[in-house]
Amino acid sequence: MPDARTERQRSSANGLALRYALGLTFAQLITAAEVAAVVISLSNQTSGATRSLLTQTNFAILIGLVVAATIVTIVGAYWNISPSLRWFVTGAEPSPPQRRAATNMVRRQTSFLFATWAVSGAVVIAANVQGGLSTAVMIVVAVLFGGTSSISTGLLFAQRIYRPIVAAANKEFTSRETAPGVVARLVMMWLVNSALPSLFIALLVVAHSYGWFVPTTASVVIPVVVITVVSLALGWRALILVARSISDPINDVVHAMAGVERGKLGQTVDVYEQSEIGRLQHGFNRMVAGLSERDRLRDLFGRHVGPDVARLAVEADAPASATRDVAILFIDLADSTQLAASRTPQEVADVLNAFFRIVVDAVDERHGLINKFQGDAALAVFGAPVQTEGAATAALETARALSADLKTLPSVDFGIGVSAGAVFAGNIGGENRYEYTVIGDPVNEAARLADTAKSMPGRTAASGAAICRADDAERRRWTNDGSVVLRGRTEATQISVPHRENGDHDRG
Repeated sequence: MPDARTERQRSSANGLALRYALGLTFAQLITAAEVAAVVISLSNQTSGATRSLLTQTNFAILIGLVVAATIVTIVGAYWNISPSLRWFVTGAEPSPPQRRAATNMVRRQTSFLFATWAVSGAVVIAANVQGGLSTAVMIVVAVLFGGTSSISTGLLFAQRIYRPIVAAANKEFTSRETAPGVVARLVMMWLVNSALPSLFIALLVVAHSYGWFVPTTASVVIPVVVITVVSLALGWRALILVARSISDPINDVVHAMAGVERGKLGQTVDVYEQSEIGRLQHGFNRMVAGLSERDRLRDLFGRHVGPDVARLAVEADAPASATRDVAILFIDLADSTQLAASRTPQEVADVLNAFFRIVVDAVDERHGLINKFQGDAALAVFGAPVQTEGAATAALETARALSADLKTLPSVDFGIGVSAGAVFAGNIGGENRYEYTVIGDPVNEAARLADTAKSMPGRTAASGAAICRADDAERRRWTNDGSVVLRGRTEATQISVPHRENGDHDRG
């Protein structure tokens, strides 16, 4: 027994097929009534054999043709749409043949609608062969008018049904232009609904003046009025069709653009047009995909170099290089060699990730920049690339916070050094590959202080230059611990350490 989902899908497919068939059938019946009105109005005023069209035999033939055309239209509609509905209602990915079948649905619809008129016209001509050339010409004109009207009216009634199917089949749009473009549609609408009816009316008046087909004693008022009314009705329908075929996809793009402006970069539009409008829809989707990719790369870039560096690089190709007065925080794990020897590589990576996660959060909270990770160490900069006030204060606050937070990690020892002063902040490298970095004595001093702090009780040390640049409140949280000549340096560095090194530090 089919499950409930299968039954719902089958019901949905049947409903769409029925709506599609009814729309095309209604288009055929409306057009048949309009053509019949024009032919009857003309036949009543013509002379000769064309009046023979108004016979009971022809009326019976007409009724039979309408019934047959209705059946053919219903069968043709199901034949046209059913193969696409099988995969569409289930949400399955169409195969290449199914994709082509859905894309060509409108072309097949146009073909079988016009074919019903062509066959019907041939039947009427064969039944009235005695009417001669004038009768055949009138029937051919009626068939051409009815066929074009039926096609445009059928598109109007069915487009909202087949559009989603064509859109689902056009996910891999290849910019094929198999449908008339905007200019061609407008020209065809004018030609069929304005130029040809006006020309037909003009020819009717001329024929009446010379007694061709229409006796000079007859009146052409009724045929002209009927043709005008039918032309207005067809023109109204065609205008709606062309307007929708242009405005609907453009409105879809406009609404999607509004969503993108609000930050919804996943917003796309359905591609159901095989014209330059389809290229517009597809181009918008490609643009959104490009924006999403750029946003993803920018986010990825920001994770590697810091959001401020990424933003400046995007806005100005590269952050400006300059000498800046900054504060430097250097933090380094102690006994990392022993850690690597006593644990598996995955365990070492887990320890480092937990360690650096705390470091990154603390630095980001105080608007610093993690300039680089160096194995088991990290270099943070405060005051570059975006120059900020209170860089030294922020760096010292971060150092105190880290000295407390990192003690919660088991089997992890560390050293934190803070320095401040003038550095070069900018890009280093070649034309095709460079990185943003800071160079100067404060960087070296902070690294040496971190190394020295590993043997100090609080594991945190700051230079006198950093303390001098901090505000009064932050300076009061640090104690002078004398001076020392750091490794690789010739002059002594004044060292300060946070208060209450053996307890919880004040985090400010």
